[in-house]
Amino acid sequence: MPIDMINCRNCSTAVNGNFCCNCGQPVQVKRVDSHYVLHEIQHILHFEKGILYTVKELLIRPEKSVKEFIADNRSRLVKPVVFIIITSLIYTITAHFFHIEKEYIEYSEAKSTTVGVIFGWVQSHYGYANIIMGLFIAFWLKLFFKKYEYNFFELLILLCFIVGMGMLIITVFAVLQGITKIDLTKASGMIEVAYCTWAIGQFFDKKKIGSYLKALAAFMLGIITVYITIGLLSAVIDSFVKS
Repeated sequence: MPIDMINCRNCSTAVNGNFCCNCGQPVQVKRVDSHYVLHEIQHILHFEKGILYTVKELLIRPEKSVKEFIADNRSRLVKPVVFIIITSLIYTITAHFFHIEKEYIEYSEAKSTTVGVIFGWVQSHYGYANIIMGLFIAFWLKLFFKKYEYNFFELLILLCFIVGMGMLIITVFAVLQGITKIDLTKASGMIEVAYCTWAIGQFFDKKKIGSYLKALAAFMLGIITVYITIGLLSAVIDSFVKS
């Protein structure tokens, strides 16, 4: 091995240059300082890539941006799981800041019951809960749009982006509700569902009304299935505890 070659710290491939030819890892990692932090913030907020670009694309042309992410270019949009967790966290912080009692999911069961515990977890972990909800919606989408060649995980990517945008929509209403003290829960829920229906319908076939109807049905059935599953799971757990 030539003297000027070293091994990559990430994948151990021999490197002769500034970057690893196998994984792209730089030979010299930049020191974490003020310039590094500012660069990372600019990278996240960049209008040509990052979270602001992702939000803009999902608002204007969700079908094109998500299809491009799935099939061609995954460098411009924020990673789908990261996106849904960040947007869910933004909503949680906003709702807490404005002391909004009626949150995204309400439950009236006592917190000591199994149902209460589960919904309490949901209200404390919206990011993960939304991913789980996406699993159920993806199942119905796969069923209703089975003639399309998207697999289950590609549909889950779509839903991470769409549901994440839904969280940003209700965040905007949460801010307005916190400022005006007007209950906007129902309005935010309706607009969120309308956006998700529109975006999913656009993804499959934006020229067919049937696409939007099936998108709405899949979205609502996914949510209903989540509630039914929680109820059944709670009943099973309670039966074991009582026995």
